[in-house]
Amino acid sequence: MNSSMHWQKLLSRSRLLADLNLGDPGRTPFEKDFDKIIFSSYFRRLKDKTQVFSLVDNDYIRSRLSHSLEASCVGRTLGTLVGQEIVKRHSRELQDYTARDFGDIIAAACLAHDIGNPPFGHAGEDAIQEWFKSPNAAAVLSLLTPGQQADFKYFEGNAQGFRILTKLDKPQHRQGLQFTCATLATFTKYPREAGINSNSFNKYNSNSDNKSTKKHGFFQEEKDIFTQIAEEVGLIRRQENLAWWCRHPLVFLVEAADDICYHIVDLEDGFSMGYIDYTEAKMWLSEILIGEKIDHLDDNKEHIKYLRAKAIHKLITEVKQVFLDNEEQILSGVFDSPLTSQIDSGSKLKEIIDLTRENVYEACEVVEVKVAGYEVLGGLLEEFVNAVTNNSLSKSYLTKKLLPNFKDTDEDLYRKILQVTDYISGMTDSYAVSLFKKIKGISLPRGGR
Repeated sequence: MNSSMHWQKLLSRSRLLADLNLGDPGRTPFEKDFDKIIFSSYFRRLKDKTQVFSLVDNDYIRSRLSHSLEASCVGRTLGTLVGQEIVKRHSRELQDYTARDFGDIIAAACLAHDIGNPPFGHAGEDAIQEWFKSPNAAAVLSLLTPGQQADFKYFEGNAQGFRILTKLDKPQHRQGLQFTCATLATFTKYPREAGINSNSFNKYNSNSDNKSTKKHGFFQEEKDIFTQIAEEVGLIRRQENLAWWCRHPLVFLVEAADDICYHIVDLEDGFSMGYIDYTEAKMWLSEILIGEKIDHLDDNKEHIKYLRAKAIHKLITEVKQVFLDNEEQILSGVFDSPLTSQIDSGSKLKEIIDLTRENVYEACEVVEVKVAGYEVLGGLLEEFVNAVTNNSLSKSYLTKKLLPNFKDTDEDLYRKILQVTDYISGMTDSYAVSLFKKIKGISLPRGGR
């Protein structure tokens, strides 16, 4: 087992296919990673995927797409600031790298961090998990290995995102978009397979938050791919008999950029939707900015936007320092807590998210969408899993007309079900609702001559 990770390996520019490790006079390898995501159809679909509020008419409210863009901006700044100091500290080892390389890797990973999310946000993940844990799925899952069963029972948007980046989103005759190993490792927030028992977790770093062990980051189908990436960038393997590694250090900065954006921005969106009043929003943002010079704007909305921007800047500065102070522990795999929980403003951020959870996440409109998500995704899974595993009357229509590129003869059961979760998790909110209505006969296509 490695005792420590090293920046030169961690920043590997190598791609999974050797013939693609070619130079580009116009862009660095990490800039190319970022650009590939921008042009991805999976990324574009995030414009119609739930952040907090689903299917809203208010175009001011964030979607997954705008959230990802904002997180990417924060991540680039955070990564570049950290990179400036890391390059100085390790000048001999990193003589071929710049601070901007750090920023570009993190910006790309932040941009893609929600690319695997199903419709209806986290409620969609819960809906998929619950269906596969239901009696309706028991007979089918009993034919799979324990690891394969865990992939579905604990379905993860993060693992689906890794599958998209390495396999599904691809040019012709090539597997995946071929990102650098550094970017793929930085994308993988939870570098372990599903189904590892809780006793294994408890034995590791009992004094840590163990943030990276909460979920899994890849499916059984992509386990070998992540193993190759982990070896290339030099991640520390936690247990030899399990696909389970310590995080790439830059994952902590991706996570922090995401945390900063959704903590602060969801508060702003809650204010814009009328669930949090101006006085309360102003108070909580001002709490983060104690000691800072704050101007007052007469327009309430503009003043909240101004405070939001200053709060994000303050949090970036605090996160940068916590990362640099803990660099050695992060490289050795000992540190495993969210950076935002360790900053001076950490307790204030927790209070903000508690306020947002009470006033926004549990708002009637949001809860209604969660309930609808369970009904829609559960119904779609029921129809499509039955269609690909049984000789039902609907099989021909559902698989040939709707399920793209379905292969019936040369795929085992696990891969058939993966094709279903690929299809359903890749839907936008609107398309999932529309398809559910058509399949259930709630709405019918209009005929005509």
